[in-house]
Amino acid sequence: MDFFNFEGKKISKMCLGTMMFGSRCDESESKKIVDYSLDNGVNFFDVAESYNKGLSEEILGKALASKRKQSIIVTKGHISDKESLTEKVEKSLKRLKTDYLDFYLIHWPKKNMNVEKIMRELDNIVQSGKVRFLGCSNYPLWLFLYSNEVAIAESLQTFKFWQFPYNLIERGAEVEMLPSAYIHDTIVVTYRPLVMGFLSGKYEFDLPIPKDSRGTDDERLAELLSKYGKGLSKFLDFAKQKNIHPVHLALAWVRYNKAVTSTIVGVSSLKQLEATIKSFNFSLSEEEYQTVTSFFDTEVKEESLGKFKSLRRSLDLLGE
Repeated sequence: MDFFNFEGKKISKMCLGTMMFGSRCDESESKKIVDYSLDNGVNFFDVAESYNKGLSEEILGKALASKRKQSIIVTKGHISDKESLTEKVEKSLKRLKTDYLDFYLIHWPKKNMNVEKIMRELDNIVQSGKVRFLGCSNYPLWLFLYSNEVAIAESLQTFKFWQFPYNLIERGAEVEMLPSAYIHDTIVVTYRPLVMGFLSGKYEFDLPIPKDSRGTDDERLAELLSKYGKGLSKFLDFAKQKNIHPVHLALAWVRYNKAVTSTIVGVSSLKQLEATIKSFNFSLSEEEYQTVTSFFDTEVKEESLGKFKSLRRSLDLLGE
């Protein structure tokens, strides 16, 4: 397992997503998943207060009870008019059975946010020792930068962690978000690498949606198959030619972007985890990356009669 270093800590480039803990994955299986993760180099765990109404946090907390010092925990909370962020952090700490969080993230932005108030309260939480570092999830670039500008102006803690979806279909982050994060040494942890299972090998163009799959009750899978089914066929054929699992190919494509620090992979069984961890031993060449990218017409469209389009995506304009 590869790692990145942050503030003296080695953190795995695979981040275990625990959203299934307490729903499709019971407590016993969840503990097996956590134990296997730690035994195989994965020490990074992502959860949120909203996952299964707090049950995911509770289950993760129990599973990590005796292994807290080995693990890095990130949890997320929503901005609320009824509850302060301090109260939310305290409840997450109680559910997770720990006295500190490595990272605490605002889960989603909200209309009419008071950015200064939010950053002040988050700073107070860090100063209290309950949270080590701050971040945000699903913030657009301008709001991420503005939040940090406010924090710097007031000598407050800034966001050092940024989470958003990124995959072969959802590629909007390539336009300035990833380059900005890269040049500012921001931790970028992306989620939804398999596009809700679309790239997992379970689904095929012109074939019925499997009855035991997520696609039976999530209409977005049918929409994806309709729109990108032909590209999916090319993707699956390429994986077969290379003798690699589609999951490994999809994850390798995300990890190819050097601005991506870590990738969240959610699993609902130990068997699924055992197969997925192996994907982090596989990397794409530049030629393979370009070939896989070409299967899906998903690059963000913008008119450009010159080079500006590529400059907005470039990670190579400045020297090391």
